Amino acid sequence: MVVASSQLNLKDFLELPDIDESPAWELMEGRAMQKPMPTIYHSTLQKRLVALIDASESPYEAFPELRCILNTRSVVPDIAIIHQSQKPTGNVPLEEAPPWLIEILSPNQSTTKLIAKIQTCLQAGSQLGWLIDPSEQIVMVLQPQDRFGLYRGGDRLPLLENLNLSLTPEQIFNWLQ
Repeated sequence: MVVASSQLNLKDFLELPDIDESPAWELMEGRAMQKPMPTIYHSTLQKRLVALIDASESPYEAFPELRCILNTRSVVPDIAIIHQSQKPTGNVPLEEAPPWLIEILSPNQSTTKLIAKIQTCLQAGSQLGWLIDPSEQIVMVLQPQDRFGLYRGGDRLPLLENLNLSLTPEQIFNWLQ
């Protein structure tokens, strides 16, 4: 899915036409890459998680496919969860790392590249990253200081503070039934 063989800087990337067309384009390590087209499983999980997080009477809001600018990179998490005070005004990207991001692994997508994307966000200030793998029914949770864990079944997933919600991988994957 990589199309730019030469190195791009962030300014030139952001001036490219159609980077926000579906599926969106990202800039990682100087290379422009288009995200894969989502599957029905991916879209279902994305829709349900956004609705659940938004309904959780908290100061956080979930946004699907929100462009985030991180120093020299431009990432578009499947879901970016941001504090209401961080919400950009107008038609502009978020110019910082979201406190929490969620990636949903699609078929033929690189797990390693998604982990690297989450780690990039953690290094830029994110507090929490989830990588949801529907085929393995596992949620990999990454946190600062290289902490990570694999969550299955009824394991209670870690969340941001002040988020009135309880969620397990089993609940998430039951949405796919």
